[in-house]
Amino acid sequence: MTPNPLTYLYAVRTATGPVPGSVPGVDGERPRLVVEGDLAAVVGSVGASRFDEEALARDLEDLGRLESLARAHHAVVAEAARTQPTAPVRLATLYRDDEAVRRLLADRAEEFTAILERIEGRWEWGVKAYVKPTTRPEEREAGSPSASDRPGTSYLLRRRADRDRGERERERARTVADDLHRTLRTHAAAGRLFPLQDARLSGRADEMVLNATYLVDAGKEDGFRSTVDSVDGATVELTGPWPPFSFASLEGT
Repeated sequence: MTPNPLTYLYAVRTATGPVPGSVPGVDGERPRLVVEGDLAAVVGSVGASRFDEEALARDLEDLGRLESLARAHHAVVAEAARTQPTAPVRLATLYRDDEAVRRLLADRAEEFTAILERIEGRWEWGVKAYVKPTTRPEEREAGSPSASDRPGTSYLLRRRADRDRGERERERARTVADDLHRTLRTHAAAGRLFPLQDARLSGRADEMVLNATYLVDAGKEDGFRSTVDSVDGATVELTGPWPPFSFASLEGT
């Protein structure tokens, strides 16, 4: 006997507006809406054998499969967010059936409504900033105390000079990041800072000094972009606009 399909939950939005469905879901299914009161859940019916606990645990260990699921999940949420305020839920959120999703909407209606009101008319922009070291290795060598007659003393002086130089560079990087974040926050309704990425992840030789995301009113996006374009002292990478994933995630779903 074939088990009943499970209900995969992508996001919660208001009940009005078009039904998403132009992009396939995580199981190739056509997304649809489950409506309860003024709210609607964007869901899909997925195969129980492919999305039960055991199958999901296996898939989430497979990076290729995980990427495929994440891309499909994102595409459905992004489509839903084009026309309505949409609060995404985390990847691989499943319910036994549509009735369980309706109960979720009813039980947490007040919380969902508050989130949707907060993100309405706003989009998320990601900002990463990088700075170059102020001194190059050859400059450090040239500026180091001479290792001539007293090698022990010269070694200690070089260590001290390197420590002082490193601290100056870190202070400069913190200043660049703090100034940029403070300026961007004046154009945004909210902002979130994330841990800085190691160069092995960022793929850049320069040092990352800011890894942040901002919730920006649709009418203020030009000012936000202009601020990024005018930044001096750092290379800034801007991405967006995105559905406000970082400001609308529904914890506990």
